[in-house]
Amino acid sequence: MYITAVPGFQMKAFLSRSVTLRMRAQLRAFSQHLSSDVCIIGGGHAGCEAAAASARTGAQTILLTQRIDSLGEMSCNPSIGGIGKGHLVREIDALDGIMGKVIDDAGIHFKMLNLRKGPAVRGPRAQADRDLYKSEMQALILSYPNLKVVEASAEDLILEEGSSGSAVVGIKTNDGREIHTGRVVITTGTFLRGRCFLGRTSYPAGRHMRTKNGESATNKEHESGGEIEPPSIGLALTLERLKFPMSRLKTGTPPRLKGSTIDWSVLEKQPSDIPPPPFSYLNIERGVKMRDSLIECAQTYTSEVTHKIVRDNQHQLPDYEGGEGDGVGPRYCPSLFKKVQRFPDRERHLIWLEPEGLNTDLVYPNGLSGPFPLDVQLQIVRTLKGLEHCEIDRPGYDVEYDYCDPRALQHTLESKLVKGLYLAGQICGTTGYEEAAAQGIVAGANAGLAAQGRPSFTIGRDEGYIGVLIDDLITRGTNEPYRMFTSRAEYRLSLRQDNADLRLTRKGFEAGLVHPERMIHLTARESQLQRCMFVLDSFKMPPSVWVAESEKYNLGGRDGRARSAAQVLALADVELSEVINTVRKKGVAMDADAAMRASWGQRAEPASGSNLDETNTVAEAVVEAASNETETLQFANFAVSPLIYDTAEAEAKYSNYLSQQEGEMARWRKSHATTLPKDIVYSREVFPSMSNEVLEKLNRYRPETLHAASQIQGVTPSAMVYLQNYVMRGRHKPASVSAGDSYASDVSRSVAEVKFV
Repeated sequence: MYITAVPGFQMKAFLSRSVTLRMRAQLRAFSQHLSSDVCIIGGGHAGCEAAAASARTGAQTILLTQRIDSLGEMSCNPSIGGIGKGHLVREIDALDGIMGKVIDDAGIHFKMLNLRKGPAVRGPRAQADRDLYKSEMQALILSYPNLKVVEASAEDLILEEGSSGSAVVGIKTNDGREIHTGRVVITTGTFLRGRCFLGRTSYPAGRHMRTKNGESATNKEHESGGEIEPPSIGLALTLERLKFPMSRLKTGTPPRLKGSTIDWSVLEKQPSDIPPPPFSYLNIERGVKMRDSLIECAQTYTSEVTHKIVRDNQHQLPDYEGGEGDGVGPRYCPSLFKKVQRFPDRERHLIWLEPEGLNTDLVYPNGLSGPFPLDVQLQIVRTLKGLEHCEIDRPGYDVEYDYCDPRALQHTLESKLVKGLYLAGQICGTTGYEEAAAQGIVAGANAGLAAQGRPSFTIGRDEGYIGVLIDDLITRGTNEPYRMFTSRAEYRLSLRQDNADLRLTRKGFEAGLVHPERMIHLTARESQLQRCMFVLDSFKMPPSVWVAESEKYNLGGRDGRARSAAQVLALADVELSEVINTVRKKGVAMDADAAMRASWGQRAEPASGSNLDETNTVAEAVVEAASNETETLQFANFAVSPLIYDTAEAEAKYSNYLSQQEGEMARWRKSHATTLPKDIVYSREVFPSMSNEVLEKLNRYRPETLHAASQIQGVTPSAMVYLQNYVMRGRHKPASVSAGDSYASDVSRSVAEVKFV
């Protein structure tokens, strides 16, 4: 069979996908070149978030992806959120991002983790239906205003050389087209010179494709792990040519199990929270879409028998390029072999069994990753309780890929080497969908804003976990896949998952990143929270009356002074629901007495059955409140909307600490906001008291702020004093051309020499 779709063009058509792809590529090569304000390379979690953010700023945006049908794919675990990670998703949502909305519509199991601990370290997590998540993401991206999706691979960057160095002006694709653009965001995930490993076998690939709708893999695919997606080689060579500091990291995914071969009856179940907590602030009142179709997960454990099989077969594990052959994988999500190796005395390790969707038999065994040969993986799986007769649908595998030292980036995630080039996601050394999406929203927003000549958008580490993530990366770098934890934040009492919109939405709106609809929702939340806190502060009773209601209300005060409901709620074991009930109960008599005071303007007789001191104290507070409010407070009808419930409780719990922390944050902002001139000269002539080592590192990393300089390993406190005094006293003079190469050349040379620490 022959096809003559284009005059003068003939090609024999085979029924193979490879030929079909080549034909599609050659046909596309006849089309015109494209242009846009911003181009995003990669359609994973970082790429989708970056593309949407850029488009929201008003920039005309192209999302370039190898396959449109893989947009929003959950390559590894079918879940979103967790401790620290859930905070990132809430912050993404606060900036009008899309991950929280999509998981609310595709989630089938929701859990608020760390509920037994304080509000600051609680984290929302959701199990997704893989197919539903991808379809919801694709529907959103393909209809997003100002965004066009183009199917092709990026092969090279088109650069323009100027007096200040290189600047990106376009992209070359694998089908011969060019995309003319002044801003490019690279979000290649594990595809940058990716190589997959299964046992001692390795092959070039960015990842394996999934079977669709729960179909089992064919016999041929079963042995190799299924159809693969090709790696991005051209871009890796481009970044090397541009002297970006590159190295290798790896990650792994466990085998997929056939749920029908698991004995669920002997396993401990984990049901979803009811009601399921949504991620998006816009969905707090609506709830999640699949709330009537929630599933249960289950847990099992490895054993000494499992560990012996792992140890006996370690010789069948791959040889990697990085880590002296051992590979450099995630420390906090290690392979089963790494867990057995690091914790030889531990008798068992927890494995979560997570169904991958409502219409599939596949199950994801969270915690069981490892690229052993298929027969060894099957042996391991069958040592677990409930899995003695389990079948593997598809084996687990590892993928090793290139990443760039993130210290070559600015806080906007723009490269220091090439103007207009941004990086986000695993290419920056992180692991996880959430970390990737968090970088994507910042990189995409800044690319879109820069394309329109508008101010950049950055988040400080005192403002959000996104700020902590980016600041850690660009000031300290990483030599292993970086994962977010609440412990990484200095101000986690203020940076809670319940108040991300209160912290970031207005900032995003002012930058042009947030739609007016979300600002209306924020204003409603702020108003309700303000009124709730006003009531809690206004409702006061003597300590003896509080204790008479409940022993949990013992404030320990002996002075007899009235204490507010907010002060009582700050006690460790007191919950907001209990305080609400007390306010309502005692408020009946108080409301009546307060109403009389307000109308008569004199001291009223206590209502029947009320405590004299109690009534007088509260009545005075209510009268004063009524003069400041448009309507009289009604304690008996006090209620707290789900829209603000968690935030109100947390604000009261942490009130004393938050005041103290706000002072610390103000001092931090003042001391760390000082910027360093881009053309400052780090030399012995300018800084005679600094050591050669310090000067070398300052020249190598070119920190943007005093804070960034303080994070560089080897920069001493005394050197920081010299640097701060130098800048504060205005001694800086711009570097002349005769003093050395241009700034861009210095950066190019120094960043290329970065050693991973």
